[in-house]
Amino acid sequence: MAHRIAPSILSADFARLGEEVKNVLAAGADMIHFDVMDNHYVPNLTIGPMVCEALRPHANKDGKPAIIDVHLMVKPVDRIIPDFAKAGANIISFHPEATEHIDRTLGLIREQGCKAGMVFNPATSLNLLDHVMDKVDLILIMSVNPGFGGQKFIPEALNKLREARKRIDAHKAAGGQDIWLEVDGGVKVDNIGAIGAAGADTFVAGSAIFGHQDYAGIIKSMRAELAKAGA
Repeated sequence: MAHRIAPSILSADFARLGEEVKNVLAAGADMIHFDVMDNHYVPNLTIGPMVCEALRPHANKDGKPAIIDVHLMVKPVDRIIPDFAKAGANIISFHPEATEHIDRTLGLIREQGCKAGMVFNPATSLNLLDHVMDKVDLILIMSVNPGFGGQKFIPEALNKLREARKRIDAHKAAGGQDIWLEVDGGVKVDNIGAIGAAGADTFVAGSAIFGHQDYAGIIKSMRAELAKAGA
């Protein structure tokens, strides 16, 4: 299984965001996770499309544009999706609680030329995937409650990851499209092996990476733990 490390710039130095993005990609990260909070759906306020657009020229990997993975923690969500697509997002994920029509929102994201993701809070059931798997490109399991960085990993998320992996594998076996399984919240060197073994292939890490000076060393250690776990 291919593993992708997606540092969350929520934990980066906001006074040096462009530099931080360049440095973490040069250190071995695969993509950039871009957390959008509106002080309505979640009790925090972060950044919007203008910042995404400003960072787009700085987000390059091996001479090519790196993936910008936008996680929308906003409600309502449909209005702002085209703005992020125009700003350079590659993946746009949303919480099903933030829309009246999940199928319509997934379709809107894809119509804008982006991959579409659904985000599941710790207490949100995966049953919401039942009738829309054909329109989903990414499933994001929250292993903390959304709103703030630096929280501790909720162990029950491992069971949810296993269930999500079964759903993805069954969908692909039936001829369905590839779907990434991402995890966000409390991911660090100490637990990434167990998280990968539970089925995740894309790992959002904020303070675990940006909280240290040696970005390359932390990312290398994370990959080593995934390999050790046989994930």
